[in-house]
Amino acid sequence: MRTYRFILTGLGNIGRNFLAMILSREALLAKRYGLALQLVGAADSSGAIYEPEGLDIRAVVAQKQARRPIAELAGQWQGDALALAEQAEVELLLEATPTNLVDGQPGLDIVRMALGRGIHSVLASKGPLVLAYQELAGLSDLTRASAPALRFSGAVGGGLPSINLGRRDLAGAHIERVEAVVNGTTQLILWLMSQGQSYEAALAEAQQIGIAEPDPALDVDGWDAANKLVIIANAVLGYPASLADVAVTGIRGVSPTELLAARASGGRMSLVAVAEIDPGEASPEDRPVYRLSVRPIALPAEHPLAHLQSDEMGIVYHSDIYGRTVATTWEEGPLGTAAAMLRDIIDIVS
Repeated sequence: MRTYRFILTGLGNIGRNFLAMILSREALLAKRYGLALQLVGAADSSGAIYEPEGLDIRAVVAQKQARRPIAELAGQWQGDALALAEQAEVELLLEATPTNLVDGQPGLDIVRMALGRGIHSVLASKGPLVLAYQELAGLSDLTRASAPALRFSGAVGGGLPSINLGRRDLAGAHIERVEAVVNGTTQLILWLMSQGQSYEAALAEAQQIGIAEPDPALDVDGWDAANKLVIIANAVLGYPASLADVAVTGIRGVSPTELLAARASGGRMSLVAVAEIDPGEASPEDRPVYRLSVRPIALPAEHPLAHLQSDEMGIVYHSDIYGRTVATTWEEGPLGTAAAMLRDIIDIVS
């Protein structure tokens, strides 16, 4: 048995579900991987606690299910999330603080600190990756084999293996085009609109069931998908993109006529993130330059993403030696992202 001590920053739906998941899989992890995971530190917006001998995961989960601050629980030490990353003696950081796309904080500094100390890091939040991918990659095994590991498969489509598929399973290929439907909110809204609802009614229903945020702009205006496309471009395509490189059009302007026409042809309208090689451009290093876009597209019936249901996401890679490679996922709530964090841990320790 190998025991890996870890800290978890962020105890919202993803962090809480992750802790419940590893409790339910304790025997499986031990039998299949010879692996034990010991939580020694946890942080939420109230602060952080640290106990080198291990925290009671059940007590932490119960505390957060009751919507109570983690700082109320006893620990040898209390502080904030960054101090926890700076001082805890651990092998793993799990970072699941809310995504901040303005400056990436507090997640960005937490991950910087952990990688700088040689601590393997698993991210669920997108902000640090969108704003500072090249920096974080330079601190990790993504550029130096002897450096601590950086993994983030849950940051792009939850449980959808979009990053792993591109980086690992298409090894050796030239990836010519990527098409990704990775925003669940717009999938649902466009599906409801195709059934005859107005945009306003579809958005209200999505908000009522908890899929859409009270301020839905990040999703419906295409920026959530654009952020995920930036991560794919950097991590899979090796193209150092930023949000400024993505042409973004949201779904607010999609008309009932367009939706009905797509449905009548056997296809559907989806918000699609696309990266494709620009044949007329090349970087100074003679690497491909990609055109990046996010916009509503009427997918024809023969397209592999045209038959995704309202609660499914998918990605298509087109490459020179593997041809067309497709992955789709159906998941409910934050469970897929929590599972992806576990997948990343197993990848690191295997």
